[in-house]
Amino acid sequence: QIKVAMATCGIASGAKQTMEAIIEECNKQNVKAVVTQTGCIGICQYEPVVEVFEPGKEKVTYVKMNPEKAAEVVEKHLKGGHVVGEYTIGAVTA
Repeated sequence: QIKVAMATCGIASGAKQTMEAIIEECNKQNVKAVVTQTGCIGICQYEPVVEVFEPGKEKVTYVKMNPEKAAEVVEKHLKGGHVVGEYTIGAVTA
């Protein structure tokens, strides 16, 4: 499951376009994923925020996303199984 933060800060920073890119890329690459939106998750300075939940794994939080990064995350993480580390919250806040 993929959640995109879609509160005021997220929308203002491009979360809607990022979510649309995720959905489009999943369809293009035949990746089956449930993409939903959620409210504020409290890290406005890192918007747009995308969280990836996979059974049996820790949640991955991608930050400062945009449509291009979203397409890369679909290809490398959702399809290929490899977290795109440089877009995660740990890499950005380090």
